[in-house]
Amino acid sequence: MYIRQTTTRRKKDGSSYQSFRLVDSTRVGSNVKQRTLLNLGTDFSLPRDQWKALTDRIESILHHQPSFFAVDETIEAEAQRIASNLLKREKEYAPVETEPSAVDYQSVDVDSVQSSELRSVGVEHLAYDALKSLELDTKLSSLGLNASEVSTAIGTIIGRMAAPGSERSTHRWLQRESGLGDLIQTDFNQCSLSRMYRVSDQLLKHRDALEAHLFEKERNLFNLNCTITLYDLTNTFFEGTSLENELAARGRSKEKRSDCPLVTLALVLDSSGFPRSSKMFAGNAGEAATLQEMVEELAKGDANPLIVMDAGIATEANIVWLREKKFRYLVVSRKRYIEWDEEKAALVREDGSNEVRIYSKHNEESDETELYCRSSSRAEKEKAIDKQFSERFEESMQTLANGLSKPRCMRQYDKVMVKVGRLKQKYARAAQHYSIEVDKDEQGINATALRFTRTDHGTVEYAGVYCLRTNINDWDDEQLWRTYIMLTDIEAAFRSMKSELGMRPVYHRTTDRIDGHLWITLLAYHLVHSIRLRLKDQNIHDSWETLRRSMRGHMRVTTTMRTKQGDTLHIRKAARPEAWQQTIYKALGLNQNPGGTMKTIMPDP
Repeated sequence: MYIRQTTTRRKKDGSSYQSFRLVDSTRVGSNVKQRTLLNLGTDFSLPRDQWKALTDRIESILHHQPSFFAVDETIEAEAQRIASNLLKREKEYAPVETEPSAVDYQSVDVDSVQSSELRSVGVEHLAYDALKSLELDTKLSSLGLNASEVSTAIGTIIGRMAAPGSERSTHRWLQRESGLGDLIQTDFNQCSLSRMYRVSDQLLKHRDALEAHLFEKERNLFNLNCTITLYDLTNTFFEGTSLENELAARGRSKEKRSDCPLVTLALVLDSSGFPRSSKMFAGNAGEAATLQEMVEELAKGDANPLIVMDAGIATEANIVWLREKKFRYLVVSRKRYIEWDEEKAALVREDGSNEVRIYSKHNEESDETELYCRSSSRAEKEKAIDKQFSERFEESMQTLANGLSKPRCMRQYDKVMVKVGRLKQKYARAAQHYSIEVDKDEQGINATALRFTRTDHGTVEYAGVYCLRTNINDWDDEQLWRTYIMLTDIEAAFRSMKSELGMRPVYHRTTDRIDGHLWITLLAYHLVHSIRLRLKDQNIHDSWETLRRSMRGHMRVTTTMRTKQGDTLHIRKAARPEAWQQTIYKALGLNQNPGGTMKTIMPDP
């Protein structure tokens, strides 16, 4: 066994390139016959003086012979990879295949048993099954991606699900930790990092076609209700200045990272939580300004769609536009003062200590139904927040008041009034409930006393109350409220993408790379949500993080041993799944031995 280097000229331009092959020589009668065992490609970079050590190590692995000398880490990794590929190639070493019910007895040296190539397959098995059920692989092929590009795209998307990170970290995970290559018959060690970036660009190029394909498949597979549309925005931050990204801008970060530039992701979901469309906006884009661009296309495809959205987007201008476009809408009202009538309220949900009560009335002026809702858990949360802000406001005001009689503290009247104004602005939620008086001396220069009194004691509290407004006047109150709470699905989607699928932070610099990073995350979310919906039908409600943690321990391994005849037996298969892993596989109807079993006998040399 040796390595042969070959120079080949390209027919197109006459340029030459080097390729490498692993070659074996065998004697047939009086002749020596050479055959190529494996094409090592053009990226084989091991120095020539290490080729002999590499081929020796490959043979020792294949024939289960111990290595008496220390082997360089690079040589060992390459030898393990090439030996694994050789064992999978049927034309060189024909695997011994048996039926699942067949019995295959072998006499082996127990002390020679070794295990190698441990690779995770649990999460990959779930993800690849979801990808196939949505026919994403065939769609990529129909869009013009060749076989290697489709495999790379699959690795990129599933990598985002199983080990979220950048393309570089996904590339490393595919080569060193994952058994996905066994499931899709691909050697990811032959996949360069640049190919992953190119495939990311291709996925982004076909964004519209992929979104349409996925939604159509999901609608048919899960019998989706497409008349209800949920709309919201989120943002994510960058590490670095992102000077080359035209959409990077400072704004209000939902992760409290005001020190970083942001980019905004707008998402349109159906009532089951599947993304219908998405778009990236500048980090300082106003929520209300994005609505028309994102949902106008829905009017062309759906009959009389219903738009559900939060108060940040529900401006009067957007409400007028929705009416003009004949959309139905259900939104959170921006009313500053919310009324509440406990006698009219009816109980719609009782979950432990939390109660939700609602009642409605018709607004003749706008011809809308207004639905008033009060959640006891939301009320407790708002009271706790108000208490915290009130305590901080009172503490700051008292510190300012005490300083009026202390040396080297602020006492000039004008500066004290500025400080009071800043505190009222900082704690606006609490300050509105206080009456503040500041006395000054006869000259009007210094403040002499500061008094603050809470003025809302004894008033009726409406904590936990919110109002919905809609132009649907023929639904009952409970139906309206249950439709609105579907908006929590989009919040769950954003949490999953940010926390479970590595959408934040973003390390890329250019606009297209960043858009591609977010798009891959969205593709991964399609698969995650598909898996979770199928599991919910089987009464399994785990988060994706919990599922991933449970399944990542299922490994595929190669077991090697010496037979009594002196041959070497290699068996590659998945380990027996644990009980909780079996539960997931059974719920999804999946084979518990992902990748199947491959047995190869290497004759005694």
